[in-house]
Amino acid sequence: MQPGLRFRFNAFRRPRTAVAPELQLGKEAVIALAIHGCFQFGASMAGLFLNLYLWRLTQDLAVNGLYNIIVFFVTPVGFAIGGWITKKKDRMVTYRIGIASIAVFYLLVVIAQRQVAVWYVPFAVFNGLAAGFYWTAYLVLQYEVSTESNRLRFLAVNMVVFNTAGLLGPALGGYLIRHGEGLQGYIVTFMIAFVMFVAAAVISLKIRSNATHHKAYYLRMMGLLMRKNRRWLMGLAAFFVLGLFQGIMLFLPNILLLQTVGREDIVGYLGVFFSSLTVATGYVISRKAKKDYVRLYVLSSSTGIVLGASLLLIDVRFWSVLVFMILFSIFNPLAVNTLTSYYYRLIGTLPLKGQLKVEAVVMRELFLNSGRVVSITLLIVFASDLQSVWLPVVLVAAAALQYTLYGLLREEPALSQS
Repeated sequence: MQPGLRFRFNAFRRPRTAVAPELQLGKEAVIALAIHGCFQFGASMAGLFLNLYLWRLTQDLAVNGLYNIIVFFVTPVGFAIGGWITKKKDRMVTYRIGIASIAVFYLLVVIAQRQVAVWYVPFAVFNGLAAGFYWTAYLVLQYEVSTESNRLRFLAVNMVVFNTAGLLGPALGGYLIRHGEGLQGYIVTFMIAFVMFVAAAVISLKIRSNATHHKAYYLRMMGLLMRKNRRWLMGLAAFFVLGLFQGIMLFLPNILLLQTVGREDIVGYLGVFFSSLTVATGYVISRKAKKDYVRLYVLSSSTGIVLGASLLLIDVRFWSVLVFMILFSIFNPLAVNTLTSYYYRLIGTLPLKGQLKVEAVVMRELFLNSGRVVSITLLIVFASDLQSVWLPVVLVAAAALQYTLYGLLREEPALSQS
């Protein structure tokens, strides 16, 4: 490793402010964060503007909704296959397949250009499978490169890196699209994303393979485990509830912003602002969060998000969408980070001493994406266009359901009794 690169990696592990030794991040944890940063830079450009690209080509909310439904429906299949590869080979094999597949996906978008709107179904299937491979491996990697002591901090730093990369991607993409001729700015944006995914694949070579003798894949036994372990089942249900809101939020807000401001570059710059708020929240979580306050955190997060979403019931205008997204950017990371850390602790309570982590990650994604599919389906059924009075109602209802997380989660002392 080059000296300059080593210095930047070490900066993550030894910040100027004192951090207890047990909370410091190891070398592979820092490399994983660097890979994910490259990935997110490309994904924040391409993912945000791919939905807007479809909207520009079709002016049809149903097409965007169906595209995302297919992606979220297929992603658990990618998780299941990726989990099998992870168990039989190694999580880094799955990881590199995922990064390479996403890179190929955006290369195909560049080649297809306007035909993406015609072939959006196979594009959605390919995207879902590629995402499943990537996230299967990365979620397992998150668990392995962090410890029980530093996991909450690792997840918070991960959120900071994830959203810091997300600061630059939308701004650059918005600038390119604004100054491009016709839709050419979109194509250049997707091409840069392709390059960033290739860079992430190269950096991934620095993480060693982790061969294991435990190659049995117990996915078909998860139904029995859910019946016997009610606490784990409730944790999975919590991710279903989270998905009910996330599914809509992954594509609708940017379309609403584009409708109210009319320019992709402004949507990109606003994305920078929203990501900066999330970075600030992640930094506070990394310093202040305690694993004993799980239910308090999700209660606070749900309240902030519901208050923001309720503004859309007054009017769907720029000011209401802006305030809603500000509150969402501040409060949503608290719920996501808390729920992810909580679930990793639940994995530690499952049988076979950690051998079920891959299967647990696959099941988590199945429940999360099921919630996403349900919410987007309801949005299409009740609010098939942006002028529908039911659009904010569906959004507020999905936000209000986040309150059920309070009843689905248990504080840390309860976990130790399982």
